[in-house]
Amino acid sequence: MAEIPSADPPHPSAAANSEALPVLGLQKQLPDRPAKRSTIFSWALWDWGLQPFNTIIVTFIFTALYLTTDAFLPADLQALADDDPIKEAALADLASGLGLGTTIAGLLILAVAPVLGQQADAQGRQKLWLGIGTAGTIACMLALWFAEPAPAFFWFAVIVISAGTVLSEIGTVNSNALLVGIASPQNVGRISGLGWGFGYLGGVVALVLVLVFYAGGWFGLPDEGGLPFRLIAVGCAIWAIVFAIPVFLKVPEPAPLGKPERRVGFLRSYALLVRDVVGLYRSRATRNTFWFLVSSSVFRDGLSGVFAFGAIIASQVFDFDFIAIAVFGLAANLIAGLSTIVAGRWDDRFGPKAIIVFSLAGMVVAGLVVFFFAGAGPIVFWIFGLALCAFVGPAQSAGRSFLARVTPAGREGEIFGLYATTGRAASWMSSLLWTVFIAATGATVFGVLGIVLVLLLGLLLVLPVKAQKP
Repeated sequence: MAEIPSADPPHPSAAANSEALPVLGLQKQLPDRPAKRSTIFSWALWDWGLQPFNTIIVTFIFTALYLTTDAFLPADLQALADDDPIKEAALADLASGLGLGTTIAGLLILAVAPVLGQQADAQGRQKLWLGIGTAGTIACMLALWFAEPAPAFFWFAVIVISAGTVLSEIGTVNSNALLVGIASPQNVGRISGLGWGFGYLGGVVALVLVLVFYAGGWFGLPDEGGLPFRLIAVGCAIWAIVFAIPVFLKVPEPAPLGKPERRVGFLRSYALLVRDVVGLYRSRATRNTFWFLVSSSVFRDGLSGVFAFGAIIASQVFDFDFIAIAVFGLAANLIAGLSTIVAGRWDDRFGPKAIIVFSLAGMVVAGLVVFFFAGAGPIVFWIFGLALCAFVGPAQSAGRSFLARVTPAGREGEIFGLYATTGRAASWMSSLLWTVFIAATGATVFGVLGIVLVLLLGLLLVLPVKAQKP
């Protein structure tokens, strides 16, 4: 397969770039000149490399089995029985505190992601900001080495993880922007699905290594001081370093926007951003992009909430131990990865909106079952928790595919920055409802209802958005 050249000749359908007919980034990709397989795999490996931050650190291991456990409670509370209401309330406070941290992280992304993406577009520096986001996330994982098991270090760990979330999203914005440079309208669904699938499968491999580490008795390392968990964080950082390198060596980035008026200072960029958002709404050609950004601001937030708090639900509501959570995480990522790769092909056939609607509806049903039948025991979460995970990846991938199909050329980083802002970036919604519901009831299980409400609202908002032709 021939490599995509640095400057493609104009596509017949992109002869004009005006309010009525903007040139879309995918229109510049010629079907008979696809990217090399090695280029596509190099792009997908970034998801593989950074996924352990989400899978191991944020979701299944570090936060669920270390940061939100009694290891970070005062000694007098640690001594209480596990079913003591005082201890349960204290653990719920830890879960709520983590939710507060992710809420603040979401607001920070809300403030900076679209502007950084806009500036990357104007200067043709998506890979520079991809590098900054990647390096920053790796630094945060390394910093967790200092998160010793004591109440005094709880907020330090929350701050570091929240900062990593912001930096990871900055990397994701620019990784998504690179998708437009290696895909065409005919295969964007498959390539997007491959990236998400690689990410989830990378999480599977990382979880297997953690399980081997645990089953081997930490290979003789002592449990004191949370040493195994702190080493796991360092291992995730090394993993990211190794697998993030190919994207910088093999994947091209879109050409700079080339308009001098867009090369402005950081603060001035906000005024330009407002103008561009208003322009998306006013132009009939891009109004659907605007409404998709609005609707995705809700449903992607719910998707993030599922994986952000799923393991905490398993641990505190269904009493999963280390092995159970690790195995569940393995199954969840494997199912999510495979379902995403398969759904990527359906995306190209049926269109991304059909995938999004079907996935969100399935997640609402599964989430309600988890909430209302939590008293039935772990089997409920094994079945319907995994069902939730099976729908997350396809919805994420289809969302990225939908946006790639309607993104004007030269504005990839900005539009995907807005996507981050209004989607995962707006994770303050599910995080806030998670925190408020738990704080109001003193029971972690009510956090599930908060996430389901966000998913349901997202489903209702995306229904009126016009479907894109596959």
